[in-house]
Amino acid sequence: MKNTPSTRRQFVQTAAAAAATISILPRRVLGGPRFVPPSEKVNVAVVGVGGRGLQNLKALLALDDVQVVAVADPAEEFSLEAFYYKGTGGRAPAQTAIAAHVAKGKQARPGAAYEDFRVMLEKEKGIDAILCATPDHTHAYISILALRAGKHVYCEKPLTHNIREAREVARVAKETGLATQMGNGGHSTVGIRETVEHIRTGTIGAVREVHAWVGTRRWNPTLTTKPVEAPPVPAGLNWDLWIGPREPRAYHPAYHPVAWRDFWDFGGSSLGDFGCHDLDCATWALDLPAPTRVNAVWAGPMDAEIAPHGAIVYYDFPARGSLPPVRLSWYDGGLKPAAPAVMGNFPLPGRGVIFVGEQGVIQCDGAGGAPRLFPESLRGAPKPPAAIPRSKGHHRDWIDACKGGAPASSHFAYGAHLTEITHLGNLALRLKKPIEWDAGKMQVVGQPAADPLIRGTYRKGWEV
Repeated sequence: MKNTPSTRRQFVQTAAAAAATISILPRRVLGGPRFVPPSEKVNVAVVGVGGRGLQNLKALLALDDVQVVAVADPAEEFSLEAFYYKGTGGRAPAQTAIAAHVAKGKQARPGAAYEDFRVMLEKEKGIDAILCATPDHTHAYISILALRAGKHVYCEKPLTHNIREAREVARVAKETGLATQMGNGGHSTVGIRETVEHIRTGTIGAVREVHAWVGTRRWNPTLTTKPVEAPPVPAGLNWDLWIGPREPRAYHPAYHPVAWRDFWDFGGSSLGDFGCHDLDCATWALDLPAPTRVNAVWAGPMDAEIAPHGAIVYYDFPARGSLPPVRLSWYDGGLKPAAPAVMGNFPLPGRGVIFVGEQGVIQCDGAGGAPRLFPESLRGAPKPPAAIPRSKGHHRDWIDACKGGAPASSHFAYGAHLTEITHLGNLALRLKKPIEWDAGKMQVVGQPAADPLIRGTYRKGWEV
């Protein structure tokens, strides 16, 4: 090309136009569609800042490339001293934690606080991602609203409150292509990966029997149904907003904080709380599909409102290719399985999992504990190859996915499946009879009374 005034002028005009175009590109474009560039901070908002929400918030603040720019919770502040979290929860302590982070120069501005997360989504245009740590009954509503608003989403376990919600959240996550992660942190341990690798490589032979247990108790041990008293709503708590999709009911401290897990309208008892942690390893290692049959027995009073003190749930899974059928048994409320004879005098921990294989046993603690092999002769064998990529941390993996990296390993497709398995155990409990599950039709064979529990019912304006 000849270097003429005309060509120089065209070059300058083209370069100027290109520079102008670059200068107005949204930052997500530079990081890929809807993703944050690797060099920039991810702006996260936390919805639900009770005990677990504050733990999540602090885990995010520990990451140098994260800013918590907003929080939302119906409560200003409340005590958690009666629970294992201790301290206080709510918007005020969350803002205090963020302010301390700002004072250290870790982020530029303090996080805004909102009572209603929907107002937050409308006003805070710079949010890249949402972490949802509310009670179970609002997980699906918040997650879907955030995904459709173009936000990456991390949601605490269980992913949803019922089976239809789980499938809908997974569908919307796939449709939007955004980065997701369910909050079953044990999924990111080295221990769970080693257990999966042992089982997949046949260290203990074919597995037909699995046991998982957790030593939990009811938060409200004296109640036999929902409370009838109607004490005043504490100052600073928007009780109607906390109720969300459920039909209005009087406030009671039996529900808020934390103890809502005892009630079917809001949570799923011990299985809902811990199933996505402690059924995870078996689901992953054995490539479990939906069970075909589930049966449950319970200990203590239970009705349509309140969960029992304890339960044993038996899941039957079909053969998968060369893998045999599996019976998975769940125990809570202090109930435990009998230890296989090959374990000798080894004492079972308060929470754990046992895989019974044709050539030995693997026992691991709950939420991704490292594998213990029995008999002792198996312990001298070399570890299987590390075939599963190791995690950089449960929150870290999600943030990396928000920046266009590999999907986090407990993304919503997997989390929804694990959540559905968990809910099927509670479904058998609530129906008080064995269920035959037709996964394709999403229904219990011959039991139409199960449909409202599978699909959920919603207050107007909160439909999922």
